[in-house]
Amino acid sequence: MMKMLPFFQSDPIGIRNGTSGCNDVNGQLENPLASVAEHIPSCTSGDETWSKDQEKMSERPEAACRTSRASSITSNGSCASAGESPEKGKKGIKGILTSALKKMRKARPPSVKQVMDLIEKQKLCDAVQHLIALEKNVSGKSEEALTITQQDIESICDVLKHKVFSVLKDSVLLVRTNPELLQQAIDALKEQEKEDHNCTSENLPEQNMQFRPRKWKDLWMATVKESVDTRMKDTSHTPRTENLSAVGQKLLHMGKTMKEDLMVVAQYIKHLYPPEFDVFRTYAELYHHHFASLAKKAAESQLDDKDVYLLLSWVHNIYPKDMRKDRVLAEELEKLELGSLLPLSLSKELEKKYLESEEATIKNVLSKCLEKEIQRWKEDKEPEKLNGHFQSELLAIIVIQSIYNSQMRARDINVTLGEELSCRLSTELAAFLRSYKDAFEDFKEKGKKHKHYRPVLIANINNCCNFRDYTEKNIAEKDDNKERILSTLRDIELSSEDVLLQQLFAQLKPIYKKFTENKWECSNEIMNEIIKMTSNHISELRTLKDPFYHSVIEKIHIRLVKDYIVRLLKKKVSMKSPTQQQNLAQSISKNAADLEAFCTSNGSKATWLNSVLPKLAEIIRLQDTGAIKIEVATLATAYPDIR
Repeated sequence: MMKMLPFFQSDPIGIRNGTSGCNDVNGQLENPLASVAEHIPSCTSGDETWSKDQEKMSERPEAACRTSRASSITSNGSCASAGESPEKGKKGIKGILTSALKKMRKARPPSVKQVMDLIEKQKLCDAVQHLIALEKNVSGKSEEALTITQQDIESICDVLKHKVFSVLKDSVLLVRTNPELLQQAIDALKEQEKEDHNCTSENLPEQNMQFRPRKWKDLWMATVKESVDTRMKDTSHTPRTENLSAVGQKLLHMGKTMKEDLMVVAQYIKHLYPPEFDVFRTYAELYHHHFASLAKKAAESQLDDKDVYLLLSWVHNIYPKDMRKDRVLAEELEKLELGSLLPLSLSKELEKKYLESEEATIKNVLSKCLEKEIQRWKEDKEPEKLNGHFQSELLAIIVIQSIYNSQMRARDINVTLGEELSCRLSTELAAFLRSYKDAFEDFKEKGKKHKHYRPVLIANINNCCNFRDYTEKNIAEKDDNKERILSTLRDIELSSEDVLLQQLFAQLKPIYKKFTENKWECSNEIMNEIIKMTSNHISELRTLKDPFYHSVIEKIHIRLVKDYIVRLLKKKVSMKSPTQQQNLAQSISKNAADLEAFCTSNGSKATWLNSVLPKLAEIIRLQDTGAIKIEVATLATAYPDIR
């Protein structure tokens, strides 16, 4: 997906090679000028004389009609170029002759040949003005117009119209490659609209309205639409993007073309037209309509999962946001309400399809992960270590990353869709962890003879840390699945820790019996044996991650103190003499200190246990019954479960 986005930083002007010329856009008129000339009758002798005079005039540089992008309509109705100005104050015979010829030109109507010559020379605005003059002469049945028929006028108009709208169709290209020609075509269009307006507003007789209205503005609208449709359909000039489907390539082309062309319209074309043409809105709405119709057609077809995601990205993200990254374009688009590329109902239907597809995909991924993990437990291979801790990277990376990436992709479309998918995937994660727990319980029961049984247990306990971190950071509190997931993880952690400690506690039990068997003699040696045995097991437990290691150490600390108290309170041990009691109190104090130092040095944070054995030693040491009662009450308050 990210491969399709760089076009938004490309040059705004998409000039394309191989575009057809302005004269053959529709491919219908092979040589319109020649064909019309064949059917137009020759002019009167007066016209011929006038034509010759005009040819002589055209040989003079100062009388040539120069075209430019800034050509405009002069006050006397002619299309003057920016570099031209009326001759002023010419003296002598030459000046007099020049003025006389100009007056003759104004006095006589233009000829058919003149109009055709102007079209040939691409002086389109002048050609329109001459054509309008001919129309008026024919309508007024002037003497000069007797040889010109209505059909002649219409034939010339068709040629001129073809030429003008061929140019206007390629406005996006010509505004940079041939702006003077485009300006001529736009001025010609404006002249026709002006004449339409004049004729309709003056309520002229019917015979004077035989050529009006021409409605070139309507033709302009149709031409702009044809231009937009052509440019949006022609994908040949948009480079192919690797791994992008046909649908994706079309979306990319349309988005790229629309953005680049609208930037040209906003920066260069709209200023050439009068405000009433509302040029940018016209172009923008036509591009949007074409894009939206193709997007709707794609949404209603059988799209694969990648194309569904791609289309939703265009609808919710790329089209409404990235299209507005250019400041000039953003300002223009803010004035319009183009709407979404898809109707709301169709967009919702597409979103539902996407969510169901993603949910099914993740479910399948998790199922395969569990199968591979179970298979890995059966292999005669020790789990890998990372930073000194056993763990299974399969679950840590594939499961969590698959879920997370899926959520992020959905949020890239929009936040609402991301939240909906997150809720669905948290349900899938909760179901996966329940299956994982059941499978792991089965392994703990049946795999005790596995060569690497304990490292496998430790690796799976450590995996819970990864799942816990992800759940706490990424699943909302309001999501009921959060507590279900954390509860399942606690069950896996606690039951696995208990299994890890079973062997240690079983080996410590006969050692603790020695306290009562020896009537607490040699208690220091017995405590040293307990510490040594425990220390051997702790070295392996250091491959647990810190939260689990500290939890296990605290469990060991509690068990060591608890078993010591149990042996101490056995009724078969009786020491009646004060001396025996004092010696026992001293032994308990010494054992308590050694036990506290050992557990603390190995990371136990169960400091609340440190006072229980010294308090028992103090009760044994006391001889006063009242003082003993007070200490017992204090002990029972601090440790209610000591019985």
